Amino acid sequence: MSYQRPKGTNDILPGESEKWQFIEDTARILFNDYQYQEIRTPSFEHYEVISRSVGGTTDIVSKEMYDFYDKGGRHITLRPEGTAPIVRAYVEHKLYGPEYDTPYKVFYMGPMFRYERPQKGRLRQFHQIGVEAFGSDNPATDVETMVMALEYFKQLGIRQLRLAINTLGDEETRKNYRKALVSYFSAHEGQLSEDSRRRLHENPLRILDSKDTADQKIVVDAPSILDYLSKEAQEHFTQVTTMLDALEVSYEIEPTMVRGLDYYTHTIFEIMNDNPQLGAQSTICAGGRYDQLVEELGGPATPGFGFAIGIERLLLILENENVALPAAHRLDAYVVNIGSATNVEALKVTQAIRHAGFSANRDVMGRKAKAQFKSADKEGAKLVLTLGDEELSAGMINVKSMETGEEKRLELSSIYNNFTQIFDEMS
Repeated sequence: MSYQRPKGTNDILPGESEKWQFIEDTARILFNDYQYQEIRTPSFEHYEVISRSVGGTTDIVSKEMYDFYDKGGRHITLRPEGTAPIVRAYVEHKLYGPEYDTPYKVFYMGPMFRYERPQKGRLRQFHQIGVEAFGSDNPATDVETMVMALEYFKQLGIRQLRLAINTLGDEETRKNYRKALVSYFSAHEGQLSEDSRRRLHENPLRILDSKDTADQKIVVDAPSILDYLSKEAQEHFTQVTTMLDALEVSYEIEPTMVRGLDYYTHTIFEIMNDNPQLGAQSTICAGGRYDQLVEELGGPATPGFGFAIGIERLLLILENENVALPAAHRLDAYVVNIGSATNVEALKVTQAIRHAGFSANRDVMGRKAKAQFKSADKEGAKLVLTLGDEELSAGMINVKSMETGEEKRLELSSIYNNFTQIFDEMS
C-alpha cells in the first residue's frame, strides 16, 4: 500500500523549508523591534474557546472546524485561527497583571486547521504568522500595527501592496447598523442564499461576507456602516485615517468589509497583493481591533488589536513577484577522504571544524575522489580539505579555496588548533 499525505496538507521539504525559515526570521527580527515577544499555544483548544470567540454563525465554526470529543468526553477542536487561543492564554495566565507591561504585545507562528475545499494558497492545514497587542485603545496602536505589517512585506521585497480599512464601530454603532441591515436584506430575502437567510436574523453582518455570487450582488447596495457610526466610533476612525495620512500611508476605505470573525470592533483592515495570478487569494494579511474579546473569555475589559498573515499565500506572492530569497547558508568546508584508513581522521577533522564554529560536511559513502569533489562543489563549499593515505601517513592535509583556487598543504594539527585563521586567510 502506498501512503500519501492527508488531503489539504503539504510536506515542506528541504530546499523549501529554508524559505519558511527566512520569512519567519524576518518576522521575528521586525516584531522584536516593535517590542513583540513570541508566544506559543496548543494546536487544539476547547471547542467553546473558539465558538465563543469567533462566533457560532461564522463559516469557520459552522462549517470548517476540525472538532471532536476526546476519550474524556471533552469537546475539542484543532485551532482554526490564532487570536482566540492567545486571548485564552492572556486570561488564564493573568497577563494583564501589574507586573506585566501594557500594552502586552506578543507574536505567534504555527499551523491552523480548517476543513474546506483545498485550493491554491488555501489548505486544510495552513500556517500563520500573527501579532496581538492587549491593553491600548489608542488609535495609534491600530496604525502602528498596520504599518508594521506593511513594513514586513516591504522587507521581504513585496511591492504590489494595497491597504484596505473599515470600521465596525462600537456596540451602539452595530446595534443601529444591524437594524438597517435587517430592514434592507428582509426586502431581498427571497433572493438570498440559504446561509444568508439563516444569518439574516442571527447575525446579518455576516451576509456582507458571503461568497455566494447572488448575495454579493445584493450586498453592493446594502447600507454603509459609515452612516451609522456613533460619535465615539467616528472619532476613533477619524484619528486612524488622520494618522495614516500623517505617515503618508496609502489606503482605501471599503465600507462592506467585515472580516470573517465576530469578535472585531472599530478598525479592521486587509493588506492585498493585486497580482492577477492569485485570483481570489489576494489577501495576505488581515486583522483589526477586538475590544470585547478578553472580557468575553472571562478576563477584565481589555482592548486588543492584531493581525494574521498566511504563510502559504505569502510564498505564492513571493514566487509570482519573482522575489529572490537569500540562498541558504553556504558550506564552509568539505572534507574529501580517500581510502578506508582515513575514515577516523576525516571524522576528527570534520568535528574539529564544526567545534571551531564553522559548517562542515564529509563523504561517508566511500565514493571516489571525483564524486566527492563534485559534492563539495554542489554544496557550495568555500574550502575543500583532502585527506588520503599519503597525507595521513605524513600527518598533512591539502586545503583548497574554491573561490580563488589557492591550495596549501598543511599539518593536520593546524586544522585542530587554528582552523579559524586558515579559513580567514583562504576563504
